[in-house]
Amino acid sequence: MRALVDTNIILDVLLTRDAFLAASADVWLANEQGLYEGFVSAITPVNVYYVARSYKKDKKTARKLAATVLDTFQVCPLSMEDLKAAVPSNVEDYEDAVQVIQAVAAKLDFIVTRDLKDFANSPIKAISPVEFMKRLG
Repeated sequence: MRALVDTNIILDVLLTRDAFLAASADVWLANEQGLYEGFVSAITPVNVYYVARSYKKDKKTARKLAATVLDTFQVCPLSMEDLKAAVPSNVEDYEDAVQVIQAVAAKLDFIVTRDLKDFANSPIKAISPVEFMKRLG
């Protein structure tokens, strides 16, 4: 199984966001254990840096967290065509639309996210971390 892990799941783990940590950490760990092929969007490490920098106010830590993502997950390539294709997408949020375009191009099976409603118009099924882990068995 191959899945794009939404940035919110990544941030839950890296910033230890308690309300979401357990389910998101399960998805992260399953990737590290090779139970599925985990991918992130090319924009995810950049977003991780930006959010971590705002949250922790430490550039060095923010860079280390972005590097951790790059060391842990495969990254979907991102092209000018992908960015342009996301503009008229039926996925309302541009950032989410970019992730969907990348997931489609990489022929991934799922998008793992907490924000299911944001991916309602995605041609690739979006599922919660809990549902994803059930499917992994």
